[in-house]
Amino acid sequence: MQDAPSLLKNIFGYSAFRGQQGEIVAHIADGGHALVLMPTGGGKSLCFQIPALMRPGVAIVVSPLIALMQDQVATLLAQGVAAACLNSATSSDAAREIAQQARDGRLDLLYVAPERLLMPRFLAFLEQLQISLFAIDEAHCVSHWGHDFRPEYQQLGILAQRFPQVPRIALTATADEQTQLDILHYLQLAEARVFLSSFDRPNLYYQVIEKHNAKKQLLEFIRHEHVGASGIVYCLSRKRVDETAQWLCDNGIPALPYHAGLTHQLRDSHQRQFLREEGIVMVATVAFGMGIDKPDVRFVAHIDMPKSPENFYQESGRAGRDGLPAVSWLCYGLNDVVQLRQMIEGGEMAALQKQVELSKLDAMLAFCETASCRRQHILAHFGEQHAPCGHCDNCLYPPVTFDATVLVQKLLSCIYRVGQRFSTGHVIDVLLGRNTPSMAALGHDRLSTYGIGKDYNQRGWRSIIRQLVARQLLQVDIARGQSLVLTEACRPLLKGLQPIYLRPLADEKKARSHISGDRWLRTEREERLWQALRAWRRQIADEQNVPAYVIFTDRTLRDLVERHPTSRGELGRAYGLGELKLARYGDALLQLLCEAASTV
Repeated sequence: MQDAPSLLKNIFGYSAFRGQQGEIVAHIADGGHALVLMPTGGGKSLCFQIPALMRPGVAIVVSPLIALMQDQVATLLAQGVAAACLNSATSSDAAREIAQQARDGRLDLLYVAPERLLMPRFLAFLEQLQISLFAIDEAHCVSHWGHDFRPEYQQLGILAQRFPQVPRIALTATADEQTQLDILHYLQLAEARVFLSSFDRPNLYYQVIEKHNAKKQLLEFIRHEHVGASGIVYCLSRKRVDETAQWLCDNGIPALPYHAGLTHQLRDSHQRQFLREEGIVMVATVAFGMGIDKPDVRFVAHIDMPKSPENFYQESGRAGRDGLPAVSWLCYGLNDVVQLRQMIEGGEMAALQKQVELSKLDAMLAFCETASCRRQHILAHFGEQHAPCGHCDNCLYPPVTFDATVLVQKLLSCIYRVGQRFSTGHVIDVLLGRNTPSMAALGHDRLSTYGIGKDYNQRGWRSIIRQLVARQLLQVDIARGQSLVLTEACRPLLKGLQPIYLRPLADEKKARSHISGDRWLRTEREERLWQALRAWRRQIADEQNVPAYVIFTDRTLRDLVERHPTSRGELGRAYGLGELKLARYGDALLQLLCEAASTV
């Protein structure tokens, strides 16, 4: 039985544990229970995969999605680890063979869905096995207050009752304090040790822009920085997904739609294509992505505002899992806030849960409108203190606020004059003095505020309204046709008792991330070698019918380019190159490296 550092290097190809990984592995290997909170891309899987190889028996891994199981099993098999998964796509013959392998002690890890694990017949089957540990992945699914609630997860506490001597580890990348308490309660982990890592993703660049033509803004973002890169675009509705995917395709960006309105077969086909091909942009509702292990996603774009910081953090965290530079890009407008508020207030949930959801929506709006460090802001939501990062749009290009007191007084007076009964569009029309059909009929062209805002344009007024809503100086009354309503907090502004400073319209082009996956290549030789390695990896992956990153991640290829090893010993020091892969691919890699270097 190898020790943890040897397994880490020989199987997974890493020279050292990161952060708390080593401590977690030792705790589980010694039979302890744990709750592990670690950011996406932080190496959660190693925290149970290595103890599974150290302890006798088979590890049972509870995973919520078929795609996630299949992805992790394919990667483990490529590393020489005996792994399998049982799900609804597994044939009867294959399931019987997997079950026999588990009984015979020929499996190291077995992945199952919570629904299957809870079946009495399957629990009885587990009692026949020597189980090394239980790993409950995406553990936030246990909580009503989490963002991917799965009722089956709340029943997984049965594992503590049926298998009290088997160590259990629950893992998640996103859980606020209430969700953490729910995980400990429902999974009966009250005595478990909690490992809370930093939620920071230092390789992510955060950029938020104001929406005025989302599809064109998205196209410009991709064309300027990410042509040929894999990315995910999140939309609020199925219709918007279809329209955006078609728009990107029409403009030369290979894009695929993904949402619950598509057939199961088409969704699977699109997901498989996204995982296995390079340069695909997946346009999706939030139904897509949980547990997607694709490490080379270079950007995640939201063209509608997420409903909570938890959703935003989880979704944006799907970029840059390999630790290389990646971008989180968010484009939002006031209509997003209104639409999300309507969805929450009109939803079938308890009043207390609606209150929680609305408070999270307010927190998400505050993140979008903040003039301070975005990384600092999102980490504070999870209770983590962080200095300004120097690497988000606000840090690199600090917003210069201006005295907006007079403009805000004009706006608030106009809202008051129209009786707090009209939406944003009409209020702005009054301020700009527009002669719309309804203006004269309502008599609003005779108001003292008619035309007093012509010194500011429509986008400028929308920006001011958004910032006032974020500061809770204004509210949008959904029940009264999305009317703008004054809050008590705006009274001192109207009376001229205090000034207010706001952000002007941002310069989107100035705040671009200037991150490109290929800009690290310094010479023609490095470019040639990089392309040769990618072509070789693609060929091997096609032959084995697996995603390219299962063979080697971009980070491994980049390390090979930068190190340019010329011997087997040097090759063995490359990132992510374990013993099995070295034995399997070492000679071919050395030959390719030699040929690429000698080509003129």
